This record gives sequence, structure tokens and C-alpha cells, in this order.
Amino acid sequence: MSEYQYIRFFNELGIEDVPLVGGKNASLGEMYRKLSAEGVRIPNGFAITAQAYTHMLDEAGAWEALHHALDDLDPDDVADLARRGKEAREIIYGAGLPKDLAAEILSAYRVLQQEYGDSLSLAVRSSATAEDLPTASFAGQQDTYLNIHGDVSLLDACRRDFASLFTDRAIHYRVDQGFDHFKVALSIGVMKMVRSDLAAAGVLFSLDTESGFRDAVFITASYGLGENVVQGAVDPDEFYVHKPTFAAGHRTVLRRSLGSKAIKMVYVEGETRQTTRNIPTPQHDRERYCLSDDDVLQLADYALAIEKHYGHPMDIEWAKDGLDGQLYIVQARPETVASQRQTSVLETHVLDGKGQVLVTGRSVGEKIAAGRAHIISDLAHLAEFKPGEVLVADTTTPDWEPVMKTASAIVTNRGGRTCHAAIIARELGIPAVVGTGEATSTIASGDAVTVSCAEGDTGRIYAGEIPFHVERVELGNLPRPATAVMINLGNPELAFKTSFLPNDGIGLARMEFIISEYIKAHPLALLHSDKVSDPEERRSIQRLLRGYANGEAFFIQRLSEGIGTIAAAFWPKPVVVRMSDFKSNEYASLLGGTAFEPVESNPMLGFRGASRYAHPAYAEGFRLECLAMKRVREDMGLSNVILMLPFVRRLAEADDVLAKMAEYGLKRGDKGLQIYAMCEIPNNIILIDQFAQRFDGFSIGSNDLTQLTLGVDRDSEIVAFDYDERDDGVKEMIRLAVQGCRRNRIHSGLCGQAPSDYPEMAEYLVELGIDSISLNPDSVLASTQHILEVEKRLGRSKSQ
Repeated sequence: MSEYQYIRFFNELGIEDVPLVGGKNASLGEMYRKLSAEGVRIPNGFAITAQAYTHMLDEAGAWEALHHALDDLDPDDVADLARRGKEAREIIYGAGLPKDLAAEILSAYRVLQQEYGDSLSLAVRSSATAEDLPTASFAGQQDTYLNIHGDVSLLDACRRDFASLFTDRAIHYRVDQGFDHFKVALSIGVMKMVRSDLAAAGVLFSLDTESGFRDAVFITASYGLGENVVQGAVDPDEFYVHKPTFAAGHRTVLRRSLGSKAIKMVYVEGETRQTTRNIPTPQHDRERYCLSDDDVLQLADYALAIEKHYGHPMDIEWAKDGLDGQLYIVQARPETVASQRQTSVLETHVLDGKGQVLVTGRSVGEKIAAGRAHIISDLAHLAEFKPGEVLVADTTTPDWEPVMKTASAIVTNRGGRTCHAAIIARELGIPAVVGTGEATSTIASGDAVTVSCAEGDTGRIYAGEIPFHVERVELGNLPRPATAVMINLGNPELAFKTSFLPNDGIGLARMEFIISEYIKAHPLALLHSDKVSDPEERRSIQRLLRGYANGEAFFIQRLSEGIGTIAAAFWPKPVVVRMSDFKSNEYASLLGGTAFEPVESNPMLGFRGASRYAHPAYAEGFRLECLAMKRVREDMGLSNVILMLPFVRRLAEADDVLAKMAEYGLKRGDKGLQIYAMCEIPNNIILIDQFAQRFDGFSIGSNDLTQLTLGVDRDSEIVAFDYDERDDGVKEMIRLAVQGCRRNRIHSGLCGQAPSDYPEMAEYLVELGIDSISLNPDSVLASTQHILEVEKRLGRSKSQ
């Protein structure tokens, strides 16, 4: 039994105490008691109970005045809401703290000083008794006071925190959620302040917030106090960790993205109320990640322990103390949006046109919306906003929520995907693009715009209203066909969402997209930038390499994280990764590429695929590709990756490339490594018995096979009429390839465009008994249903 009437220390609290101390404090107490022994570090503290709140108002006789201020409130009248909210806050602050309550608060403060020393600074945080419920997140509705020192400041912060139960945003939110103002009370958490002003802080989720993918931990981080990340004042660093391989002992970061982190919130000493301020982040800090990989992995450990304890996905705030170097969890609550999403229906928004891109940022959600842009510079102009408009702002705060709920989309200059604008957009189910940097100066109020979050992690704001449509697919319990139905994919940003489609893995993961979008430079230009003659290209390459030891480290990390993301999304299903298949003209278009590529009259039949890999002109680049794939399979633990060589013209060429791969640590058969080849050259089929001795499988590339069987350059428009993958000669080549694979007991697959475009080709492949068909995502469901019908006609099923 506690010696206090209105105070409970964290070691006295559990999750069952939500009615007494609110969700935040109950969760902190639960974790302090149950997870500290497992290594999850929670700063000690105490809760001022909800009974203290009612005791304070009872003693002051303030209930009648509060009813007068709040009864008959019209929450949609912004001016009336602001007036009544201000009146309610003044009533509560003016009530003061009863003497017995103030004495208990100061007594508990002394206990914390004995543990942490007299120089202890405090965080004073609200915890509403209806807060952080699975069906409603009260995050950010009340106030937090940081870096509190001394008795007077602590008691004043408590009075202000009690009053913040009636901020405008909190009043409006409770009305929306159906909570009675007088049945919600406020508890206050008083805890050791983690000195993240000297280090970093942020938010982590135990799932991917955009797709709802459960096998990833998503972490955001920025320098200074965490308020900037939560409020959306900064564009933070982002990190992903893959849970299954991490739990199996592969301690690597799956993927990372560098944020601008332009400002950081620090303490201001010597002031009684305004205890923090934002200062510019030094340029050299902006250009590096604010967390080490070890820090990221420690946070992933915390996330897994907390999620396991609670049994569902969690939304967690963390902070790193710059004095002791330790990482602390300062809040954990149930994740209330992505985890509640219906998984039986896959909804995809698709643009039906193109337009001028005005600005880009980080996408929140996966939807598209259009409307007239309305730039709001501050609270005073919120009343001018009209429902259905696109809200454009520097950043948003909880005070903006009454207007945000009427917007068709939200666009901000600042913020990351765990900021206030992002959280509210997800709750409202509208698209948001955050961290654009310049939306308020690039977009004009009154102009029609289209906000697209349907193209991956990068959100785009287009000029004008571009038509789009929504595809809704009932996933249901579609049975799996005997023929493996796999997916063609190159963009890691779409991997988590695409993984929800019924599938048997990835039949073709293309390196080219990752190299062109995330690496941008020619591999040899990264290794030998001195050979790049264009000064601007050299400067661009040097900018890419900031924060990396050298060009080799940059290429290996970026490529391995891109491929790793795709492999993680479909783990443990097979993911067939094709080594780079750029043509020389495509390689030349990369930064610095012209210095290392020949000029060919027909690149389609030139220096491409396997012919490059062992050739002195590209051997260094192939080495980097191999080292990246070795990192994916061994360091990241994604052993579901199967490697595939494109355009293998001759047997001797195959032998040379396989020898090079073994030299770089990718020996076929070692550690379960399978190596496939593309079957796209007639010679592959003519000599299939010999090729089959060298590879574990063939994936028929119907595009190139058609080109070379019919003698048609598929890049030439004038002979495009002769290019037809359904030609009898092409079909015969495919039949011989499938037959040859079966004869040699190796895998046969097809990853070309034909079965996506032509149902009759999919039917033909099933009739041949091909092992797998790899399709574009948009045709997976229809093709799967068609394949099931064909197999039923043939009397074939997966169990056979």
C-alpha cells in the first residue's frame, strides 16, 4: 500500500491502473516493473493520480464554473471553442494545488533526487484517464513540460498540465471520439528527464506505419529533444529492422534514410517557464545519421520486448541521454491505425495521367486526393480553411486538428512519417506528404493540386487535378495453384505493400531500379571519380558519398538495403534477384557513366549481362554487386535470395562468371546459395543440357527471347508489328526450355511480360507444366484465378 494518497511510483503501477493514472503512466509503470529486468531501460518517476485532479477541483469548488464554460459547446465553431477552452484552462489553473497534494508532490520529488542526485531535471507529462485506448489515441492532446528544476517550477508545471486537459485540440478530440469531458480526468507523470538535448530522440513503431507490414520495426530519429519529431518540426532519419532475421541473430539495419534534421530542440538555462528552444543543427551533423547502427539495434531489441509483452503492435517514444549514453523508453502505447487496417481487401490508388511535379516529400498512407491548395501560416488563419481543400503548412500542431479533419489532404514543409501531421492523416485516412521543404513557397493558394502517396515512399504534389481511380480487391481465401505464382518487382518502396498480394515469392527483383534511383552513379565512377571529366558530375558524386567511408561502402550499403527490403518483405519465400542488366547506353546515363561506357550502335545486343561481369571493363563493378548480395544473404540473414545471371550467351562465359562469383564469396551451393540464369537467348535452349549443369534453374525472359527468336529489335518502333510473344516459334522455344529444365531436374520459370498481358500465354505455360510464372503486381490476382481454372481443367492441384 502506498504511503501517499495521490502519488504512485512507477514500481507500484501496472497496465490495470489506467483508470487511476491514465494510459501513459500505467504503461510506464508496467514496463518499469516487468521489462526492466529484460534490459528495457525506463527512467524512474511517479504518477499524480486522477483522484488528485478531482480533489483539486473539489477543494476549489470549480465544477459549476467548468460546466458553465463547456456545456452547449459547438465544437465546429472555432472561435467559440477557443474562447471556452481558454476559460476552462483559467478555471483549472486558478484552482491551485491543495496543500496536501503539493506536499506529496514535493515529497515524491525528494525520493527521485535521492536516486538521481539534486541536479535532477524532470519531465512533467500528461496522462489522461481515457488516453491511449486501442480505439482512440489521445497522443499530443495535452501538454508536456521539460527540464523542470526546483519546487516552484515543478508545482507550476503540474498546475499548467492539469489545465491542459482543456486545450482546444483536446476538447475537439473528445467530442469526435464520444468522450464526456467530465468523465475524463488527468493524471500527471513526473519522471527523470532524459538529456536527449545532448544526443537524439524520436519515435519507433513495431510495424510499418504505411503498409501495416508486421515484420519490421520502424524508427525515426533526430537530434535534441523528441518534441520536434512528434510535432513534425524536423525531417528525421528513418531506419527499418527486419524482425525475423534480427531475432535469429542477424543484427543489421535493413534500410535507412537520411533526414535533413535542420533544427534541434535544446534547453534554455535560467528561465522559469520557456525552458526549451530550437537552434540550427550544425551542417556536419545534418549530413550524418544521428544514431549508430548499435543504437538502432538496441531500440529494435526494446521494440520486440515491448511488443511481445503487450501482445500487439506498439507506438513507442524513445530518447538517448547525452550524459550517460543510454537509450530510454519514455512512452509506449498501442498502435491504433495500421494494425486496425482491414487485410481482406487490398485498396490501390492509381493515377490515370501525368502532370508537373511541384514538390516532393515523404508519403503518408497510400492514397491520392485532389483539391484546391490552401496555405495556412498560423492558427489565426485556420477559420479561413474550407472543407475539401488541401491543407498546406510549414508544420501542424494538435491545435489544428479541428480543421485537419475537413481537409482532403495535408502537405507540410517539415516533419517525418511519425510527426503530428502524419499521425492525424493516418487516423483520418487521408494522404499527407510531409518534409517537402518548400511546399508553402512552391504551391500557390487557390491552385488545384493532386497529392499522390501511391507511388512509394516519395509523395508527390502535382499541378492540377489529375484523374485517378481506386482498385479494391477482395483477397479472400484464394487457394494457391500448383504452379507457383510469383511477382516481378524492382522498387523497394512498394515491397511491404505488395507482399500482401497472394504470392509464392518474387520471381524477378531487378537491380536496375535501385541503382538508378538510390545509387544514381555508375559503380566505376564511385570507385574512380577522378576519371570523371565533368566537374559538376564529380561534385554530385562527392555529395552522394557524404557520411560514407568511400564509394565502395556507399554502393554496397545502398544496393544491399534496397534488395534486402524486397527480400525481407517476402521472407521466407524465395526472392530471385537478377544481377544488373543495364545496357551500355543506360549505364552511361548514370552519374559519371560516360567515362566508363562504350558507344554502341545496338546496345540491346552489345555489352550487357554476363558478358560484362568477368570483363576487365566492368569486373570491379560486378565485384561490388556480389559483395552487396553477399551482405544481404549472410550479414542480413536473408538467405531466401536466389541470384540470377542475365543474358548468358555462352557456356564459357557462364563458367567465367560463376568463378568470379565464387571468388567474391558467392559460390553456388555454399550456404544454400542457388544461382539461376535467364533463359532468353536461343543458345540457352539449344545447349540447355550443358547450361543446366551450371545452374539451379532457368527463368525464361520472354521479352528478349521473342526478340532473338524473331530477329526483331524491341527498341525499334518501325518493326514493332513483328514483335509478338505468342508467335508459334517463340512458344516452341519456351516449350523446349521447360522440357529441358524438367529433364535436368532444375527449376523452370518465366518472368517476362507475356503472361501479364495475355491470359492465353499463362494458360499455355500451365499446360506445359512450368514450375513458376512471375507477374506484374497488377495482374497477380486475375492471373491466379485464371491459372486455378486451367489447373482444374487439367485435374492438377497444389497437393499433387
